[in-house]
This record gives sequence, structure tokens and C-alpha cells, in this order.
Amino acid sequence: MSTGVSTSTDKIIVDKSRSHRNKAVSRAVRATRDRLQIATGVSPGFEREMMQLHVASVAQSALAIPVVVMLIAAGGVYLTQEIGLVAWAILALTMHAIGMIVAHRARGREITAENVRRWQRGFLVAQVFMGLAWVAFSLQTCGTCTGVTFDFYKGSALLVALAVTAMSTLMLRHAILGAFLPTVAVLIVLAGLAPAPGTVGMAAIIAAAMLFLVFMTHRLRYTSAQLLSSQSEKDDLIAELEVAKSMSDEARRRAEEANLAKSRFLASMSHELRTPLNAILGFSEVMSTEVLGPLNNPIYKEYTSDIHRSGQHLLNLINEILDLSRIEAGKYDLAEDSVHLVDIAEDCIGMVQLRARAKNITISEQVESGMPAVWADEKALRQVILNLLSNAVKFTPQGGEVVVKAGWTAGGGQYVSIKDNGPGIPEEEIPVVLSAFGQGSIAIKSAEQGTGLGLPIVQAILAKHNGEFILKSKLREGTEAIAILPAKRVLESLPAVSETHAVAPRRKSFA
Repeated sequence: MSTGVSTSTDKIIVDKSRSHRNKAVSRAVRATRDRLQIATGVSPGFEREMMQLHVASVAQSALAIPVVVMLIAAGGVYLTQEIGLVAWAILALTMHAIGMIVAHRARGREITAENVRRWQRGFLVAQVFMGLAWVAFSLQTCGTCTGVTFDFYKGSALLVALAVTAMSTLMLRHAILGAFLPTVAVLIVLAGLAPAPGTVGMAAIIAAAMLFLVFMTHRLRYTSAQLLSSQSEKDDLIAELEVAKSMSDEARRRAEEANLAKSRFLASMSHELRTPLNAILGFSEVMSTEVLGPLNNPIYKEYTSDIHRSGQHLLNLINEILDLSRIEAGKYDLAEDSVHLVDIAEDCIGMVQLRARAKNITISEQVESGMPAVWADEKALRQVILNLLSNAVKFTPQGGEVVVKAGWTAGGGQYVSIKDNGPGIPEEEIPVVLSAFGQGSIAIKSAEQGTGLGLPIVQAILAKHNGEFILKSKLREGTEAIAILPAKRVLESLPAVSETHAVAPRRKSFA
């Protein structure tokens, strides 16, 4: 099993399987999205907006019906010389004026969700009055006309009026039926009483046109309602996202303030903590080594050794916390120089060799020879290898083995691998041990518990070097930690400069 570790310097690895913390906002956004995707029917909440659109449409097309009426009347008088069409035009304009009065009152008053039905009924009544004018037109006769000329004229006029009414009353439910259903009924009755071809054809065409326009206006009204619904849902979704963003910004601001306060606290407390610890370590070491004289009580000598070990452990913990805090704050500067990775690894092996011998652990080396230097921070790389070696020696049982490898990567970089045959780490605990203060179950049960900051510091230092940290582990087989430096940090060797003889200077001659 192999787990590639991110090079991010965050000290806590994000668990992507974790549910969203802001459940209320997440639930509201999800519900709004569902309403957007699964929208059925026309919501009653949009009746008010549709009525306002109808009022605006009536105001914009106020001259459409009068122009149609005047053209129909003028054309009829010109074709038939029937003066009765003038009286009909006056009646139609009067009925249209009733509708305009209703629209003017609606514009002057606020349309609310409570009175929207009343306004709808008022406009429908105005359309019924206008329909009576069209009934009167359908009953017009012509004594001097022959054939189907007059029926063709009336049918054409009614079709034009039907189309104009459909366009101007698109947002009003049942407006076409209220305006032309009486006319169609009268035409059907006339066709039944006098089944002339012209009358029957005109009745059929007007009825079919009315049904078609009713269907089309219904679909257009439904589409308009859906557009209004989508706009409303989009506004709700934007509002929810704005709320979520503001909450996220506030949480981030508080987190940044808390992190800044933590960094200031650690920076201010570093000297206050280290100064007494240095005194404790120095005096306890003097007492345990009996520099100023023997301790008569051996228990006191044992106590001084315990004090020294505890102070050293506390100092190491403070140093690791400060290192991690500097890395997180971006104040961990690298003192880069030309160093050899193999030499650093060998020095670190010598530093932990004494602890390994105390547990009868064998440390073997497998390094490639002739590896060039790398451009890196020697102190930081030493800390990386020491942390990995200390972990390997700490968790390897008595008589175990630790193998240290150093060589080339496939991409031209260099790596250091430290592998032990200890108990290993369960797969689900690898993100835990890579987080700050995180320890696996085996480390918790072990007598040698650490601070839980070693691997996060290793990961962060390698990230500062543009490198990579890989942790491989199998339960009851061992663990392998690999620190990788990229190829761009490997220094290429230049050939030696050949010696050349100096050129003798030319003598200057003066005339």
C-alpha cells in the first residue's frame, strides 16, 4: 500500500468525506436548486407579477384596438356603404374605453396578492364588454352585398381582432374566451339557422382560430410564469450564496485572527519558556554528573536525571511547535547551500546509532555513489532525516532492522528512504499521523510516545523545497518513509577549466 502525501503546508489534512458544516445554508441552497430543476405548474405567487405585466401591456397597446376598430369600420363603409358600421365603431370604442379605465385604476393603485383576483375579474368583465361589441359586429348585415363577399370581410376582420386581442391580453387568463366566445356562439347559431357556405365557413374558421390562440396563449403564459419562477429562484439562490459567502468570510476572518493571536503568543512565550528550561537542563545535568560534589542520596541523583529528561522532552516539544508555527506563518526561511544528501544521511545515522544499539536494532545503508550535491537547507534536511530515523528506531521492536537508502528518482531528483520492519500503520490512520499532534493507535499504546509533530514538520519542510513526502506502510510488515527532492535542486557538475598560458602584453610605441 502506498499513500502519496500532499506537499501542502497545512497542518491539518482536510477530510473530504466530512459533511458540510453549515447544514442550514447547504439545505436551503439544495432545496432552491431542486425547485429550479423540478418546476411544475404556475405558482400562485406569480399571479401578481403577471397581472402587473398585463396592466403594462394594456397601457402600451392602448391604441391597437381603436386603430383596428377604425380600420374595420372604414373598410366596411367603403365596401358596403353601411352607415351602421359607424355606430358599431362608436360602441366598440366605448367598450374599449371601459377596459382602459380599469387599467388606469390598476396603475394608480397597488396590486397585492390579496386583491389580484379582484383585478383579474375586473379585466375579464372589460373583455366581456368588448366581446359584446364583436357580437354586434358579427350580427351586421349588408342588403346590397352579394355572394360571400360580406362574410369574407367579417371573417377577416374578426381574425385580425382575434389576433390583436391575443397579443394584448397574453398575461390575462381566459381573456380570449371572454372576448370572443360569445361571438363564436352567435356565429354557430347563425350557421345553424341559415346554413350558407359562407356563414358556416366563417364560423368554423373563427372557432378554430379561437381554440388555437387559446392554446398558444396558455402555453406562452405558462412559459412566462416559468421564466418568472426561474428568475425568482435564481435570486433566492444568489441570496443564499451571498449569505453562505458572508458566513464563510466571517469564519475565515475569525480563524485568521485566532491564528495570528496564536503565533504572537508563541513568539512572545518562546524566550520565557526557553530561559527557565535552559536553567533546569543545565543545573540538573550538573547535579546528575556530580560536577560540584557527590550526592549522598542516590534517589536524588535519579531524580535529577528524570528532571533533565523531562526538561529535554519539553524543550524539544517547544522547538517543534515553534518550527511548525513559523512554517504556517510563512516565516520559515531556507538558508540554502550546496550540500550532499548522502553525507547528511550518514551523519544522522551516527546520531541515532546509540539509541539503535540500546534496542539491538541494526541500521544498514544502501546508497548510490557519486551523487552530486543538491541546493537545499542543510539544517532543514538534517531535521527531516533525523525525524524519520527517530520514528523508525522508536517503533521498531528489539532486534529489528532499519534500512536507509539514497539514490536517484525517475525524474532526475534525489531521494532518501528509511524503511523499518516494525508493526506498521493501518491504512485509515495514515492521514491521522500526518496531522499535527496526530498519533496512531500503535503509537498511543507504545511506551515511547512522541509529540506528533515530526511528520507534519517533515512534510512542510519538503514542501518548502518543492519536494514530496511519501509514506508507505503495511500492518505487521513495516513502514517506509521517502523524502524526495526535485530534479531542479540537483547541481550539475561542471568540467574543470583547463589552464592556458597568459598572453604577453603588447608594447605601446609612441611616435
